[in-house]
Amino acid sequence: MTEPRLQRQLLVWLLGPLMALLVLDTGISYWTSLKLSNLAHDRSLLEIAREVALHVRPNGDGPKLEMSPAVERILLVDQDDRLFYSVANAAGAIIGGNAALAREPGTSAAAPRFSDARLDDTPVRQVAAWMPYEGHGADAKVLVLVAETRNKRQRLAWDILASVVVPQLLLIVMAVVVVRVGVSRGLRPLQRLQAAVSDRSHLDLSAVDVRGVPAELKPLVAEVNELMLRLQGALDIQSRFVADAAHQLKTPVSGLKAQIELALRETDPQRIRHCLAQLHVSAERLSRLVRQLLALARNEPGAFSAFERQRIDLNALALEVAMRWVPEALQRDIDLGFEAAAVPAFIEGDAERLAELLNNLIDNAVRYSQPQGRVTVAVGHCADGQCRLSISDDGPTIPAAERTRIFERFHRLLGNHADGSGLGLAIVSEIAALHQARITLEDDSDGVGNTFSVFFTPAPPPA
Repeated sequence: MTEPRLQRQLLVWLLGPLMALLVLDTGISYWTSLKLSNLAHDRSLLEIAREVALHVRPNGDGPKLEMSPAVERILLVDQDDRLFYSVANAAGAIIGGNAALAREPGTSAAAPRFSDARLDDTPVRQVAAWMPYEGHGADAKVLVLVAETRNKRQRLAWDILASVVVPQLLLIVMAVVVVRVGVSRGLRPLQRLQAAVSDRSHLDLSAVDVRGVPAELKPLVAEVNELMLRLQGALDIQSRFVADAAHQLKTPVSGLKAQIELALRETDPQRIRHCLAQLHVSAERLSRLVRQLLALARNEPGAFSAFERQRIDLNALALEVAMRWVPEALQRDIDLGFEAAAVPAFIEGDAERLAELLNNLIDNAVRYSQPQGRVTVAVGHCADGQCRLSISDDGPTIPAAERTRIFERFHRLLGNHADGSGLGLAIVSEIAALHQARITLEDDSDGVGNTFSVFFTPAPPPA
């Protein structure tokens, strides 16, 4: 299906009403010209009827038409039309002329009546008038009918119509040319805009220049530029993810291949079992790395348009997530505790992402705390416009110089041999940014370990 062109639509919308007005005006002008033509010739027709009445003479008890053939030719001969007449007495009897024009006489002497009729299937214009005849006063009258074909009337009507419509038609033709040229010139900015976009490479996502763009199109171009900006951000995120994934997955995948090759060369069942155990550990590390990479990509600023905010009880969410880590903490001989706020602490956010934030903070605390250490998840009372969620651990104290870099991707402290990818705190930072939350890192209150705190804006009270 062919899509409608804007230029064609504009021409139809602009010229269509003009053509409709021309047709309407032509009809009205023809009706008016025909009326004027009839008005001009009806006077002549009435004069002929009066001349015919002058040839009616009294004859005993009734009138008699006395018109010689010569007089009849003089009255009725016309170079363009044929004329017909008839005369009837008061009783309706035809006393002369064409009997086909006979009409029933009226009962009163009304004014002359003009009408359109047909005579022998020929359209005619006729006049019927009661007129007095000589010798019997004003009360003695005859009905005189005179009819005429419509040739000169039609010709005069067409001449009047042409004199009115032809200038209008020429004006319409000029308007068509002017409108077409004007529309073509008015659409040139669109053509230049089309060329500016079509000539671009698929890698060129820079903003479209709005100079010379009509004011009506500037909002559209501005939206296109915004789309380009968002698309550039999405492509940057994708490129960064691909680079991060390629960089981080290369080493574990190579390790898996090496361990598989080693296992294939072994013949001792015990050594093969040991290799499989190492493969399992490596696969777990690789799985965790992939999950963290996907989580990081999913929580990139601008990676999605928006998420549905829900009213969340921070106490309940933190307790639920902390309970999932109890088996892991017990396995590592870590004392995992939870301290709830005295009253419910409600915030607005995405429960799944906030659970992911908590999982990464608790995982980080449990992973780096020393054996028989302590990890505490605490929710502070919402005061001063902030709700505080904190995770304290007994791990190595992070130097102050490193605290600004600890949330960067793949950044790990030197000398730390704990298993990790350096992505957990980067994920925490991205999720906090999505929720307009503020995250801090301080020494633990007991002087051993660190305390990560996330400050959220409290949810407004329910309506």
